[in-house]
Amino acid sequence: QVQLVESGGGLVQAGGSLRLSCVGSGRTFSSSAMGWFRQTPGKEREIVVIISWSNGATAYADSVKGRFTVSRDNAKNTLYLQMNNLKPEDTAVYYCAARGYSAISRYPHDYDYWGQGTQVTVSS
Repeated sequence: QVQLVESGGGLVQAGGSLRLSCVGSGRTFSSSAMGWFRQTPGKEREIVVIISWSNGATAYADSVKGRFTVSRDNAKNTLYLQMNNLKPEDTAVYYCAARGYSAISRYPHDYDYWGQGTQVTVSS
């Protein structure tokens, strides 16, 4: 059974930093695209960043470029999201996702596996 488990969310003041982690189990993700998405109440889930596990190609949402950085540890089957200079508008539930293909996709419906989400709250 494939599982993705996120951690690292919390409450932080504007301008602060958080690092999210997503540990995968049940399969290797060495040939998978993965990503971080986020969602706020009443809104659709939106892309934060996506990464190809095989070649490291990435795509960031414009709103997080220059502030967020995605990385991965293949040996630990773990995906990270370093979030710096956080803003109140970054407040959301952050989800880790993976798909069974190496090609990255910006669309949540293309992802086969999802974590339970971790809350990030940025106070002004």
